Amino acid sequence: MSKFKNIALLSLGLMMGSQTFAQSALTTDTGEAYHKRMEWFGKAKLGIFIHWGIYAVDGVSESWSFYNNYLPYDKYMAQAKKFTASKYNPKEWVDLIEQSGAQYTVITTKHHDGFALWDTKVGNLSAKKSSAAKRDLLTPFVEEVKKRDNLRLGLYYSLLDWSRDDYPNKTKTESRYNIKDDPARWESFKKFNFGQLNELSTQYNPDLYWFDGDWEQDGETWDATGIIKQLRTANPNVIVNGRIPGYGDYSTPEQGVPVVRPESKYWELCYTMNDSWGYQHNDKNFKTPQMLLRSFVDCISMGGNMLLDFGPKADGTIPEEEAAILKEFGRWTNKHKEAIYDTRAGIPGEHFRGGYTALNQAGDILYLYIPNKPNGPIELKGIANNVNRVWVVGNGSMLNYKVYNKLYWSAVPGIVYIDVPEHVQDEQITVLAVLLDGPIKLYRGEGQVITAN
Repeated sequence: MSKFKNIALLSLGLMMGSQTFAQSALTTDTGEAYHKRMEWFGKAKLGIFIHWGIYAVDGVSESWSFYNNYLPYDKYMAQAKKFTASKYNPKEWVDLIEQSGAQYTVITTKHHDGFALWDTKVGNLSAKKSSAAKRDLLTPFVEEVKKRDNLRLGLYYSLLDWSRDDYPNKTKTESRYNIKDDPARWESFKKFNFGQLNELSTQYNPDLYWFDGDWEQDGETWDATGIIKQLRTANPNVIVNGRIPGYGDYSTPEQGVPVVRPESKYWELCYTMNDSWGYQHNDKNFKTPQMLLRSFVDCISMGGNMLLDFGPKADGTIPEEEAAILKEFGRWTNKHKEAIYDTRAGIPGEHFRGGYTALNQAGDILYLYIPNKPNGPIELKGIANNVNRVWVVGNGSMLNYKVYNKLYWSAVPGIVYIDVPEHVQDEQITVLAVLLDGPIKLYRGEGQVITAN
């Protein structure tokens, strides 16, 4: 008679379910209001980031190019004279964003250089007052987004402003004053910040604020408590990212794709199509749609979102390479929407070596994302459930599968082999749905040793 060793059957709900991860340390507010305002964000999966400003004229790094002394501040700001937005068509932008399958979009209202896209009455640097465009560029974009029922609005806002005389820092080698030595000057800057944020809230009522620049001061100095109170007085359900000390609702890893799932319950990878946020003429190092889609499904498999960035040219047109990527995202997301928006994190990678995974909310459908052409059947290991059926997401084709090594006297599951014929494979990433006989359960043991009595 056999003896069983190292056998562990774990329900995925106990191991990886959404309720088991620690709440984000970013915010102290984890009650009912927190979960309510985060509900849409958790299902959104894909957002589109837009970096647009005067830096697109010469194709230099946004704000950092003068901060790091790569070029003089005056030369950087002179780009405003050629920032025309002459071919800017916000409807075309939003059409493309919507087509991509994104559920929200975030636009840079003001980067660290202090140049505002809207007609701010608080500051003097804006598209209308200071550039060749001579008009408010944010309002028509916001109006177009708000016409779409399935798009949420996010506004990027830099807490710092290296152009203002009442902000202490100017470049990495030059500072204007020390806050402790001149608190009145700092209070002047805080009044400016609160004034601009009040304009954005009252004029545009965004669903989300994407803060940046927080690293130069602490939460008390920024008066993060006051900022959040002001924003949530205007909109109690507004979401804020994790770059405002102590109050962020979600974390924002940038560029580097997480290897393991971030600790925050909600998170978003902000990611560029090439190596630049804003438009840079010489940056042709574009990732392929397949590379970007892989990163996207990697985020989905870990229960997160992707915020994919594009940088329009100074005239307002979208580079052809970036438009093509958004269109291919649209083709893929429209085909596979079932396996994207209402999913949660998948299973550990050792159970499926062929790609990435996610689960439906009930946990009884396992989605398999396959980025490569399989060399024979794909395999699933350690699935303790019975498999009821397998189909190709997007066309419904039922697939043949077979279980090997399942012994009647052993609690160790067999290996599920699934045939994926070439004619059902997607040109980028094929998605399969595996229907189980109940919420997924995983065998996490080391195998079984058979010994004699």
